[in-house]
Amino acid sequence: MDIVLIHGMGRTPASMLILKRRLAKLGHQTHLFGYAAWAESLDGVSARLARKIERIVGSRPYAVIGHSLGSVILRRALFKLATNPPRHSFLLAPPMRACKAARFFSRFRLYRTLTGEMGGLLADEAFMQALPLPPNTVIYAGTAGPRASWLPFGNAANDGILALDEVTSESGDRVEVAASHTFIMNSRTVLDDIVRRLATPPPVISR
Repeated sequence: MDIVLIHGMGRTPASMLILKRRLAKLGHQTHLFGYAAWAESLDGVSARLARKIERIVGSRPYAVIGHSLGSVILRRALFKLATNPPRHSFLLAPPMRACKAARFFSRFRLYRTLTGEMGGLLADEAFMQALPLPPNTVIYAGTAGPRASWLPFGNAANDGILALDEVTSESGDRVEVAASHTFIMNSRTVLDDIVRRLATPPPVISR
């Protein structure tokens, strides 16, 4: 199956190379998508992603894997992919609400300069709540972040960037993984679960 991989904020497509190569060895056609959060708008990047997917897959079934901000870009692109939505959507450490880290850092000019419009939107609760979720979505939430009463998340489960309750949705399966936010895409647990689900036909969604 064709699989499109979208990296997270402050990273490059190279951050997804290990997962890409592992999936390619199993026979999947893997494709990387890159962007620069500081230089592009969310709508511009999402439209570009939709065009790339349409060009690569046409009307064939495909899957998408988005890490962190990459999952937000993917969700924003959904309305442009309405005629052929992804058969499987795998979101790695996705912010599902306005996250604490974005709300804190958005007060600083350096953060706004480095992350652009997209960094600000991560702190906008109304925007985050309004994003649609792809059909047949699986959310992977990391739990390997440090825990201590004096740390930002206290003793709550987190991945070092997002608390577990910030990676929660009323729809979609959630899989907890002993991994950090930055390197969750390299988790063998994530890989094995993705491969298992790719081999299983998704449920039929009634319209």
